[in-house]
Amino acid sequence: MSGNGGSGTNAASATHADKRPNELLTSWFVRSGWSKGELARQVNRRARQLGANHISTDTSRVRRWLDGENPREPIPRILSELFSERFGVVVSVEDLGLRTARQSPSATGVDLPWTGPQTVALLSEFSRSDLMLARRGFLGSSLVLSAGPALIEPMQRWLVPSPAAPRSEPEPAGGSGRARGRLSRPELDLLESTTVMFRQWDAQCGGGLRRKAVVGQLHEVTDLLQEPQPESTTRRLFKVAAELAELAGWMSYDIGLQPTAQKYFVLALHAAKEAGDRPLGSYVLSSMSRQMIHLGRPDDALELIHLAQYGSRDCASPRTQSMLYAMEARAYANMGQPGKCKRAVRMAEDTFAEADEWDEPDPDWIRFFSEAELYGENSHSYRDLAYVAGRSPTYASLAEPLMNRAVELFAEDDEHQRSYALNLIGVATVHLLQREPERSTVFATEAMQVAKKVRSERVNTRIRKTVDTAARDFGDLGEVVDLTERLAVELPETAEAV
Repeated sequence: MSGNGGSGTNAASATHADKRPNELLTSWFVRSGWSKGELARQVNRRARQLGANHISTDTSRVRRWLDGENPREPIPRILSELFSERFGVVVSVEDLGLRTARQSPSATGVDLPWTGPQTVALLSEFSRSDLMLARRGFLGSSLVLSAGPALIEPMQRWLVPSPAAPRSEPEPAGGSGRARGRLSRPELDLLESTTVMFRQWDAQCGGGLRRKAVVGQLHEVTDLLQEPQPESTTRRLFKVAAELAELAGWMSYDIGLQPTAQKYFVLALHAAKEAGDRPLGSYVLSSMSRQMIHLGRPDDALELIHLAQYGSRDCASPRTQSMLYAMEARAYANMGQPGKCKRAVRMAEDTFAEADEWDEPDPDWIRFFSEAELYGENSHSYRDLAYVAGRSPTYASLAEPLMNRAVELFAEDDEHQRSYALNLIGVATVHLLQREPERSTVFATEAMQVAKKVRSERVNTRIRKTVDTAARDFGDLGEVVDLTERLAVELPETAEAV
């Protein structure tokens, strides 16, 4: 054994002629501020923690890596972790210019293989990386957001039938106890109820408070998916994984980690496909659509919603279909298409009216879409139209009664405080559009009080934008001056979501 953690002599000499300096690794190394000796010591320390006691790196070995030598595992993984911790972003092995012979699918954005085993592997790898960064106080990602055809075309493969999977072992007769690593029915029930609990926490407290717990639970579920399970158990586990990945994405979106959120959404869609749950897949696509609207990409949002509607057209409940129509209206509003927006609003309302007549119980992930949420979404569509149409008072007047009704209903709902805050902000923006700053400050002040109860950077950002708009347009008004001062005290910019 060489004892140095680098490539063997033969491999090194075989590639010496065409070896070139590793510019990617050199760039990360220079920015880190470490010396070669310091990096070598850290590699050795981490290797001992992993039980790789044979590794003994020194400055000359680090110099060879910078000159283009490819070290053996686990050195690339150790370097990835060390640089990730140093910069507070996921620095993959490929980012360091290592292991060029095989590119990890997780580093290729959103165009991932649609197979069960690779979905599990990617979920496990990504959640592990996320936990590693979160545990050390970092939040962020070197991932790049995908948009346009680079995003839409891979997502269309959600509807392509998967090749038949090998048959799993049949369910054990009669027994509910766990054997040979298999999950019992009570254990599966507990996993599903825990997912429901996490979703309730998110609605009450925002994405910043329990995100790490959700990611941790997701990672545990991927471990279970790598054990031999009966086919029905595997499908239920994929469904749990899809719901947890979607929730991890939603929480990441809520606190401003947009590339991380998109990656979780994509993985959630893959897991939903493996679970054979097309309504759940349509819900994941709606979350991706909402993110695209937030990022100013309504064309992409509309493509995603149409994909969701087509894929679940014969199996989604009226409540789910209503939610999809409401998101379609949001996309059309942001594209400046009032006729199509109004039609989608009407479809959302008409379809929601059929929800109580649906024979089957709705899954927990869509129960959030209440009458209050319907009013809130549709009012935001009209509010968005008002902005796109140059601050149109006509569309603002259409938004106001719907927004007021949403606020009234959410005020009676202790479980959805973030939605309450967002709709209070919505009313405040509508009154600004109607040039009623005094009334706007009343709702903005109330939104601030609710915002302090939730950990949502999305809520805080919207409040700041609304107050900034009020100060720009009505900065001489005493109520607006007071509101600006209150914002600086109660929601300071330095507050970070963790």
